[in-house]
Amino acid sequence: MIRNNLKARLAEGRVPVGHMIWEFATRGMATMAEAAGLDFVLIDMEHGPFSAAQVADLIAWFRGTSVTPMVRVPMPEYHFIARMLDAGALGIMTPNVRDGATARHIAQSVRYAPAGRRGLGLGGSVSGYEAVDFRSFMDASNEAVTIINQIESQEGLDNLEEIAEAGTDVLWVGQADLSQSLGIPGEFDHPRFKAALTQVVDCARAHSLGAGIQPTDEKQMTEWRDAGFNVISYSVDTAVYAAALAAGCEAVRNTETPMT
Repeated sequence: MIRNNLKARLAEGRVPVGHMIWEFATRGMATMAEAAGLDFVLIDMEHGPFSAAQVADLIAWFRGTSVTPMVRVPMPEYHFIARMLDAGALGIMTPNVRDGATARHIAQSVRYAPAGRRGLGLGGSVSGYEAVDFRSFMDASNEAVTIINQIESQEGLDNLEEIAEAGTDVLWVGQADLSQSLGIPGEFDHPRFKAALTQVVDCARAHSLGAGIQPTDEKQMTEWRDAGFNVISYSVDTAVYAAALAAGCEAVRNTETPMT
C-alpha cells in the first residue's frame, strides 16, 4: 500500500500540515520533520538550489519516515515531473499553472495509462527496488499521487474552472507571485487579493479539491485557515530557522548585565 498523508488527512476531514524545504538538503531533515508531526513536505526545485540527485536523497530519507515527500518542479515539463516521481516523490507541485491545457499535460505526465502517459521505470526507488506487479502498482500509484497546481497569475484565476477539472487534486495559491500579477505585490490584505483567495477556495470546494497555501507565521495561518484553506504548508526552512535564531539571540541580549 502506498500511503500519501496529504490525501489521507483530507479524506479524514482533517487539515494536512506541511513545510517547504528549499535550503537544507541534509539527512536529518526527514527525522526532524517526522518528530515535528508533519504530514508532508514540499522540496523546492523552482527557487531552491537543489540538484536532482540532492532531491532524490531527500526523497529517500523521507520515504523512511511517516512524512510524505512532494516536489515543486521548476516548470511543467515531463522530464522534471517523471524523474522526481521515479525517485519516489508522491506528489508534484507545479508553479504558475495558467490554463487547462497545461493542467491536463501535468495530469498526463503524472499518471500511468490509461489515466495518463507516464513512462514505466519500475524496479528502482519508485517501487522500493522490488519487483512488482505492473498493473497493481500503476493503479496504486495513480491513486496515491497528488497533483498540486499553483495559481499565481490573473490568467490562472481566469481559467480556474478548467484547471480544477483537469485532474488537479489541490489548487494552491502562490501568494507572492499572485499578488505581483494583480499589481499589488506583497499586499495580502488588499481587497483584490482577498477576493482572489475566496475565488480559489470556492472553486476548490465546488470540485471537492484541496485548497492550499503557505503562510509564513501563525497570524497569517489563522487568517487563511479562516478563509477556507484546508491544506497548509507552514513556512520554509530558512524562515523558520532565521526567526528562531533571531528570537534566541534577542533573548540572550535581553539577559545581558550592563557594564558599569
